[in-house]
Order: sequence, then C-alpha cells, then structure tokens
Amino acid sequence: MARSFSQVDVFAPRPLTGNPVAVVHAADDLDDATMAAFARWTNLSETTFLLAPTSEGLAAGADYRLRIFTPGGELPFAGHPTLGSAHAWLEAGGAPARDDVVVQECGVGLVEVRRGEVLAFAAPPLRRSGPVDDDTRAQVVASLGLADERVLDLAWVDNGPGWIGVRLDSAATVLGLEPDFGRMGDLRVGVVGAYAGGAAEPADVEVRAFVPTLGVPEDPVTGSLNAGLAVWLTATGVLPPAYTARQGTAMGRDGRVHVSTGDDGRIWVGGATVTLLSGDAAL
Repeated sequence: MARSFSQVDVFAPRPLTGNPVAVVHAADDLDDATMAAFARWTNLSETTFLLAPTSEGLAAGADYRLRIFTPGGELPFAGHPTLGSAHAWLEAGGAPARDDVVVQECGVGLVEVRRGEVLAFAAPPLRRSGPVDDDTRAQVVASLGLADERVLDLAWVDNGPGWIGVRLDSAATVLGLEPDFGRMGDLRVGVVGAYAGGAAEPADVEVRAFVPTLGVPEDPVTGSLNAGLAVWLTATGVLPPAYTARQGTAMGRDGRVHVSTGDDGRIWVGGATVTLLSGDAAL
C-alpha cells in the first residue's frame, strides 16, 4: 500500500547540511514490526510515523501522534524528528488547533512546536538529572579518549533517549574526539565545548552526539541532546539564555541549533527545516 512520504532536512541552514528524517504519513495501520523494518531500511538516524492522537492526547490538545524509530529501536522523544515531522505534517495540509503552536503527542507526552521564522520545540523536562556515578564517569571519559582534566563537568541530561552530557574545555577538544564505541557500550553520550567568542566564530558552542547501540554511532544534529544540554547549562549559568550550537562538523554537515528562553522560563530549541524528498512509500 502506497502512503505519502517526506524526507526533511532539519537544523539545516542550507539544504544537505542538517540531519534528515524520514516521515511516513497516515501510518495508523502499520504494526510495530513494519515500522522498525522501515527504519532499518532507511538507515537514517530516525524515521517517524504520523498517526492520529489517542483519545487522551486529543482531549489534552494534541494535533497528531508521533512514533520515532532509529535503526536500533524506538525512542519516546527526539528533537530533530519532532521538528521535521511537524514540518511535514504542516506541509501536507495539517491544521493545528492553535495557529501559533503545533502539539505533538509522543512517548514523553505532549510536546509543543512553536511556529515562526523557524520551527522550535519546547524542551521537555529532564527525566533524570544530576551527577553521574564514578564508574560511569570513568567509562565515559575512557570511551572518549580524554585526559580527565579536559572534562569540566558531566551530568545526566536525560529527556527520553538517556543522554549523559559532557562539558569539555573547548570546541576544539570536541572536534578532535575519536571515540572508542566498544568502551562506550550502551551509554548515550553528548559532548559540548565553547568557542572562544568573537564575530569570526561559527557558533557559541560545538556539540557531538554518540549513540552506538541505536545503530547511529554519531548522530549528525541532535535536538533532544541540545535540549537537555540547554536545560542543564542555562540553569547553571554556563550558557546564556539564548545561544547557537553547531553540530555535525566532524561528519561533513553544518547544522545550526538555535536555543532561546522565553519570559516564562521555557526553553525553545529550533532550526531551519526543508523537505528534500517527497513521494510515496510502499508499505
């Protein structure tokens, strides 16, 4: 059966520079095995399936429901699939109940996506935060191949996928990493390092994301990680309420993630989205 399909480049200041997500429309009748098989076939970091909201979600204001798969399994939330799927849903004629916000239902509950110059999602609360135990810290540092003094801080920033955030001493250290994925095991590690500042710098920070057990050793541009890092580092004053992150550089991408904090304290994570492929998927 043919159903509409979109492939959207997310956090892409120019086409082919961000992180693509495959989006299958009207997927309510697909079973879990078919969704998982298609996600393995696309071999992208995430493939999503748009469905009608549940009765509970609809009553709470959801416009649609989203299921998110990596080649290795399903996620309760992910950022670039949220933005790319909202873009695809709107482009296909989706009409949100509220003009300025799309409300997505997913594994972590309801996520708001703000419409504007670019789409931006409201960072969900952290499911797990705070210090990492000594053994896990040692495993993370060893897997990154770092001397301990390069690590300025390390904490859980888990908003669904299970991220551990690692703040390094510079963007150059982030870019120079050559992780040992065997030593990393099933950990999901995100690293961030600041640029020195100045007009010539490409962004405020450089970010990389490593998720080897999900079939994605390094993710090009990662909304959920950037959201978790923003919740952590803006709260501690390490990063300002508004900043820009670059990600994907080590993979030949040039993603840009724009973080801003509203007057109500909510953190919004956004970036450019553009459809590069559209047609039908035979599923």
